[in-house]
Amino acid sequence: MDVGSTHASGFPVPAAILFGLGLGGFFDGIVLHQILQWHHMLTSAGYPADSVENLKVNTFWDGLFHASTYVFVLAGLAVLWRHARTRHIRWSGLLLPGGVLMGFGIFNLVEGTIDHHLLGLHHVNETVPREQWIAWDLGFLAWGALMLAGGWLMLRRGRARTRDGTRPDFR
Repeated sequence: MDVGSTHASGFPVPAAILFGLGLGGFFDGIVLHQILQWHHMLTSAGYPADSVENLKVNTFWDGLFHASTYVFVLAGLAVLWRHARTRHIRWSGLLLPGGVLMGFGIFNLVEGTIDHHLLGLHHVNETVPREQWIAWDLGFLAWGALMLAGGWLMLRRGRARTRDGTRPDFR
């Protein structure tokens, strides 16, 4: 399945994936960085959250991270707006959440692989003993893979429902 195009459904899948990337980043930044305070962008890269100066550095990089996730959401909105203004088709209600789940899952897989494993900038839960960090990091990747797979299945079902136009999930 080509998720990079609108394909048979006419739905702008890239918009939904961009929304998911942004929402995945917002969840990570708001819940894991700010509310739970499990990590910040650079807590394992020489700036542990143990001083005001290190928190200033991390707050700055957390802010850049949030700004980038905001750009994903704006890009998704721009793609959806442009496409919705040129198409007059009824889409299945499964297409947007399916694409969003895919984007959220892609965010977890890419961010988790790069920041947690390759660069070691931070880990999902740095409040637990160090030997448990890998379990949290792998769980984050598994969660991302499940969201990607679930989103892909929803998107596939939504495309089929849009094609036949007879399903009750049209809104």
